[in-house]
Amino acid sequence: MEWLYIACIVIAAVAMIVITVIIPYGVFMRYAANSAASWPEPAGVLMMIVFSFIGGAAAYRANAHIAVGTLLNMVNDTNRRRLQFTGDVGMGIIGVFMVKWGVQLVATVWQNSIAEFPWLSVGVTYIPIPVAGVITLLFCIERLWLGQPPEDSFTFRDQPQTEG
Repeated sequence: MEWLYIACIVIAAVAMIVITVIIPYGVFMRYAANSAASWPEPAGVLMMIVFSFIGGAAAYRANAHIAVGTLLNMVNDTNRRRLQFTGDVGMGIIGVFMVKWGVQLVATVWQNSIAEFPWLSVGVTYIPIPVAGVITLLFCIERLWLGQPPEDSFTFRDQPQTEG
């Protein structure tokens, strides 16, 4: 699971780097070179899909996702574990939802193409949704079966919190 997690981080990072390069290129071509390129914006959207879904699965495993901890901090340890279990089961349900409906979405739009990339199926661009659903589901099963990933795992939980 650790290697899957690291792969998710690498894929999300590459997608973010690509976005960081192509969007300024598009702006430069439009305003400085006065020759707008049609592909940077849709390519950026495609990379954002990869970044959001694959990176979101990694953030869940790292416990770095957006969470409201106020309620968890107000209850005793037993109820905290119950709430965390419920949250993990809920994430598993979301993973199943992403797989089921993501596969249907991919199948539905498979024959369509993107105007800027006529060789690319729209279905291919949505494959990160069911893939991220499977990965999230695997991370949920890991957490429900084994608990939180080990502290020596490549996660961001060990980072010191700043007070402010």
